[in-house]
Amino acid sequence: MKTDIFRRNMFYGADSKTFRTAVILRKNMTLAELILWKKLKDRKIINTKFRRQHPVDIFIVDFYCHEYKIVIEIDGEIHDNEVSAEYDLGRTRELETYGIKIIRFTNDQVIFNIDWVITKIHKMITELAPLKRRWGHKLKLLAASCEESSIPK
Repeated sequence: MKTDIFRRNMFYGADSKTFRTAVILRKNMTLAELILWKKLKDRKIINTKFRRQHPVDIFIVDFYCHEYKIVIEIDGEIHDNEVSAEYDLGRTRELETYGIKIIRFTNDQVIFNIDWVITKIHKMITELAPLKRRWGHKLKLLAASCEESSIPK
C-alpha cells in the first residue's frame, strides 16, 4: 500500500504505455542527454538522485529529481518552431500544477558548455534544498537546546 502511494506521487498517474515508452527512450538517448546523464547519475550533484526519461502523468521528462521536484529538459532543434514551443509551454504549465520546477537547456548548451549547465542545476538544487539538509546537525543542536531550556508553560 505504501509503495502504491509512493508510485502515485512519483509518477503522477503515468500509465503502463508511458512507462514502456520511457524504457525505449532510455535506450535511445541523444548525445546531449548522454552527456548530461553522465554528470547527473550516481548522485554527482550535491548527492541528489536524478532519473532519466522519467514518466510524469502523460509526459516523459528528460531528467527528474523527486526529492526537489525538478525536471530538466534538453531542447533540440525540434523545439525551435512555433508549434513545438506552444506544446512545450502547455506541457510546462501542466507539470507546474504538480509543483514541479522545470529548467530547460538547449542541446548546444549541454554539448558545448556543460560546466555552465551543471552550475545552473547546482544553483537550483541549493535554492530548493530544505533547510534541514542545508544546515544538518546545527538544526538538531538548536532543537535540543530549545527542549532543554526552561521555557515557561
